[in-house]
Amino acid sequence: MTTSHLSTRSVNPTAALWLATAALVIMAAMNAAIHEAAKVAPVGQLVFWRSIVALGPILLYLWARGELRTAVRTRYPHKHLIRGVLGAAVMMFNFIALAYLSVGLATAISYLTPILSICAAMAFLRERPGAVVIAGVALGLLGIVLMLYPALLGTEMRQGTLIGVAAGIAMAATNALSRVQVKDLTRTDPPASIALSFAVVSSIVGLVTALFGWAELDSQTFGLLVAAGLLGGMGHVLMTEAVARAPVSLLAGYEYTGIIWAFLFDFALLGIVLDAWAISGAVVVVLAAITVAYGQGRFATRPAWTAPDPSTKG
Repeated sequence: MTTSHLSTRSVNPTAALWLATAALVIMAAMNAAIHEAAKVAPVGQLVFWRSIVALGPILLYLWARGELRTAVRTRYPHKHLIRGVLGAAVMMFNFIALAYLSVGLATAISYLTPILSICAAMAFLRERPGAVVIAGVALGLLGIVLMLYPALLGTEMRQGTLIGVAAGIAMAATNALSRVQVKDLTRTDPPASIALSFAVVSSIVGLVTALFGWAELDSQTFGLLVAAGLLGGMGHVLMTEAVARAPVSLLAGYEYTGIIWAFLFDFALLGIVLDAWAISGAVVVVLAAITVAYGQGRFATRPAWTAPDPSTKG
């Protein structure tokens, strides 16, 4: 989520860090719930319940902020539709990755978004990034190779791992496009409007997939999907509040600490123990993303507020 009005909340870096930490923990918990629910439900069903249930916390938050009326007004509905469809695609790819990979690995691959954005800019916009950014891109690719190394050298290709990694990379690439659309929308529409339209369009996209068949949910899976939706909505609200209370130099790289919580959920709740190659690759990808962010100047103090859109975290 982005907003250009940092003054709408009092600047409180300590509160911002606590809010951001809570949001990252909640998002990791949401991904853990999706990881388990994906064993039963197809991806479209996951997207629907994640999106429709998340509307509750988001609408309640907008009502409490007095922003509900402005959230349903827009001069560019077609742009919201495009952003919503892109966001739904990001969510679908993310959930496919979570179905085949651990929460930690899927989270690490999602950090390829800024790296792929640079590659797209070089290919289509003829941009020439500096040496630090290029080094970050190369480092990110190395991290993916490290994650895949055991599968590539094994006697049998682990197809599930490759599907998960491919979905994760597709998610990061689509997320890069989605962030561009969000940035364009923030020039004309308030963040509340973008958040609401994303949840609504994603719910509709997920509902359409019912035509291709949904799974019959048991009580445990249904509970996981409801929990994922509530956690996703709460995480969105908390991150929105966090980014309104701190300068960009403080939170620019803080999102990457989410990998810590993802690994903890893998181990503590799901009982997943990653091998040294997977952990090394994840750490390298995170370092690469931070390197790219540094090379782009995201850690430089500047008055205009920019932050990652939390709705694209899945």
